[in-house]
Amino acid sequence: MIKTLIKFIAVGGLSYVVIRQAIPAISTAMQAEPSQMLAIAGERISKLALTTGLLIAFLGVADYLFQWWNLERSLRMTKQEMKEEMRQSEGDPMIRARVRSAQKEMARKRMMADVPKADVVLTNPTTLAVALVYQHGKMKAPKVVAKGAGFIAERIREIARQHGVPVIENKPLARALFKAVKIGDPIPSKLYRAVAEILAYVYRMKQKNWRG
Repeated sequence: MIKTLIKFIAVGGLSYVVIRQAIPAISTAMQAEPSQMLAIAGERISKLALTTGLLIAFLGVADYLFQWWNLERSLRMTKQEMKEEMRQSEGDPMIRARVRSAQKEMARKRMMADVPKADVVLTNPTTLAVALVYQHGKMKAPKVVAKGAGFIAERIREIARQHGVPVIENKPLARALFKAVKIGDPIPSKLYRAVAEILAYVYRMKQKNWRG
């Protein structure tokens, strides 16, 4: 409403100024011949129409630019609004971090629960530990059921010893398995022979202990 009022005031004010400036010419024209009177009146009317038309066109362009600027400003989000939108679309980062932490903890517990089922744990010997299991006739190749570094490796070795799982030091093989194989995956074919030798040794040791 304010913009409309401003437009009316601008157009009315300009029209008033133009008409006021034309009063002397109109007074003179009233005393002139009819043909001259019509020419003067037509000239003043044309000037009034052109002037007000240009003003209306200017106001229209200005109004359009203002509307465009106002729309862009309303669409432009603040940093906080962007954070809120990201939080709503992707979830709260803190909640996602807690979920990831809980998932990792659950996966770690499942992994530790599989250590007693392993046939052997390979170490390098202090910083890495990889637990392997192989069931003849059920598996095409041995698979990694647990692995870890640092504290996790120490915990794997501890659980293995508590349950009588052999812990064998083999630095190159432990490092290769740790880097190349994910938990739950079978070992690559290039490591078959090295792992087979370890398992054969473990089986011989078990048979020897049983006989003893």
